[in-house]
Amino acid sequence: MELSKYPNVHVLDHPLLKHKISLIRDKDTPTPEFRQLVKEIAMMEGYEALKSVKTTLRDIQTPIEKTTQPYVEGKNICFVPILRAGMGMVDGMSALLPTAKVGHIGLYRDEVTHEPHAYYCKLPHNLDTSDVYLLDPMLATGGSAIDAVKTLKDHGAKKISFLCIIAAPEGVEAFCEAYPDIPLYIGALDRQLNDKAYICPGLGDAGDRIFGTVK
Repeated sequence: MELSKYPNVHVLDHPLLKHKISLIRDKDTPTPEFRQLVKEIAMMEGYEALKSVKTTLRDIQTPIEKTTQPYVEGKNICFVPILRAGMGMVDGMSALLPTAKVGHIGLYRDEVTHEPHAYYCKLPHNLDTSDVYLLDPMLATGGSAIDAVKTLKDHGAKKISFLCIIAAPEGVEAFCEAYPDIPLYIGALDRQLNDKAYICPGLGDAGDRIFGTVK
């Protein structure tokens, strides 16, 4: 796909990130290692996505002298995983910024229609003044991400970014057509969706692999 058409899309290009994504693609990677790798990948993506957060200056005393230094005000940052797979990314993001709030949006995909259905929503009250980071390992058709952003906007969110580990071109196009103004951070852009709406080559069902429920 022509990424130049979508200035809000950022496909991250770091050798260590590529290496870790290759490891989670491997069907033989065991659940504990898979879960840890997802955390590490989320940290690497979060490092890039959080570059735009605002800082405030504080006066502190070093062992040498008094100085004024920048701090991130985490109370105005919120991480929102799309349940259940997005939970795998929360620890990595929270390791970067432990003071950030965490909300939750629950969506499941109909196995026949591939359409998302909402079943849970719990979000902080100050989304209108927060930098919100929506988290989901996979961007396949884009339906869940689009619905989740609508939910966030309905709750007042004005500044939203979306982080995923692996995306399909179909999902990127759908998301960008719906929300061309929302930054989209992608670890790897794959080839296509198959007839079951799974990303190819992908990694299978991220939620099953994170939580050890692979059939």
